[in-house]
Amino acid sequence: MNETSQMISSASPPPHDTPHVMPIGNYLAVFGGLIVLTLLTVALSFVELHQWHAYVGMAIASAKAALVILFFMHVLHSHRLIWSVIIAAMLWLSILMVLTLADTVTRAWLSY
Repeated sequence: MNETSQMISSASPPPHDTPHVMPIGNYLAVFGGLIVLTLLTVALSFVELHQWHAYVGMAIASAKAALVILFFMHVLHSHRLIWSVIIAAMLWLSILMVLTLADTVTRAWLSY
């Protein structure tokens, strides 16, 4: 190798290929949180919240999805590009949810 290529290789940043290793306690805490949110979802099915039922269910499901994405998919310690893709996907999903729930709220429901 010549002197120029040695200078370029020594000036390059360290590689980001090494995975981030989380302690097992973090995984167990996230697992416990997912179990609690699942039990909350089951408890929600026995409570009558009228028009708020879908909103509360979506909020619980969004919290569970956020835990899975951040910790089990290792997005919490990812690059900015991964974060931008995740944020764009969440923005698109929230647009679809808002439009769907707006359709549900504005319907004339018949009570039998």
